[in-house]
Amino acid sequence: MPPKKKDAAASAKPPPLLGRFGTSLKCGIVGLPNVGKSTFFNVLTKNAVPAENFPFCTIDPNESRVGVPDERFDWLCDYHKPASKVPAFLQVVDIAGLVKGAHEGQGLGNAFLSHIKACDALFHMSRVFEDDDVTHIEGDVNPIRDLDIILEELRLKDEEYLQARLASLEKTVIRGGDKKGKPEYDDLEKIYKLLSEEKKHARFSSWNVREIETLNKHLLITAKPMIYLINMSEKDYIRKKNKWLVKIKDWVDEHDPGAIIIPFSGEFETKILGMPDDERAAYVERSKVQSALAKIITTGYKSLNLEYFFTCGKDEVKAWTVMKGTKAPQAAGKIHTDFEKGFIMADVMKYSDFRELGSEAEVKAAGKYRQQGRNYVVEDGDIIFFKFNAGAGLSDKKKK
Repeated sequence: MPPKKKDAAASAKPPPLLGRFGTSLKCGIVGLPNVGKSTFFNVLTKNAVPAENFPFCTIDPNESRVGVPDERFDWLCDYHKPASKVPAFLQVVDIAGLVKGAHEGQGLGNAFLSHIKACDALFHMSRVFEDDDVTHIEGDVNPIRDLDIILEELRLKDEEYLQARLASLEKTVIRGGDKKGKPEYDDLEKIYKLLSEEKKHARFSSWNVREIETLNKHLLITAKPMIYLINMSEKDYIRKKNKWLVKIKDWVDEHDPGAIIIPFSGEFETKILGMPDDERAAYVERSKVQSALAKIITTGYKSLNLEYFFTCGKDEVKAWTVMKGTKAPQAAGKIHTDFEKGFIMADVMKYSDFRELGSEAEVKAAGKYRQQGRNYVVEDGDIIFFKFNAGAGLSDKKKK
């Protein structure tokens, strides 16, 4: 009897993701000067970062870890009442304001653009609030113009980088006959034409596996996912109206289809941050709007192709960050390298089952407590108990 053929769809490898591979990924905050980036960073991280009314107040990038809000994590902590609680974290970088001509070094632009290149996703902040006390570097509030400026500066910086890289490769590949370097040269030439001739960002095209690997090697700024944050006045945020919102939506639909737009108010967030809990709750209820920070953080986290699984017990409830598509042994390796080396199996239950049924025993009784092997792909919110061989017999690391 001939052997059964494997399902081609099941055995096919998923295409590589655009961007760096890893879990220590960063979201950078970009925009023109004085649009509210540092104010946003302050409320996001509860840090006292300078936020003065003059351009280039932020010169060195400020960086901080922000806990990812998750109702599932909170519920697990309430259930287990652990000694230690460790949520997932998003690393956020506050980058100084870009100006027109930044790719040529205007406004210390080259240093700032290098900080952007070190990030993996971008919060692109635009200002729609009017305030005579907060100078706009372009003279007036016009977010459509500001969006164009930032995207063009990022494109021009990548175009400049690719031009220099292609000139270098030309010496070895074209004139020197280096056949090994020819695929990279061809890929970069194709990407360069997209940027220089079509005036598009690298993320706005379909790339094959090899081209994605080339893009990931060079970490182009225009390949990074972008989330648009619209900074409104408190008044406009509460009434959910501003004359620029529809225009910004139309612009994003045309220039960055599918990108997420999140309106928020730095003024509102700053005000409620300084309030006692009871006063804050009353003010939010009275205003009939919620803080946008939780949505911004979770959206930034997901844009990095990250997710997390939980380990739970009386000692600790912890969210472990992994890349989407991570298999069980590699997830175990996040806890300890020995877990991956000696991986035997993963006992997995879904958070939804655990919460609905109320205990691990009930999950088992319902037949929903699964033993998974090394090909199991971890899903967001899994509660996992790993078993591994420590060498001298079986060791269990109770993490549930």
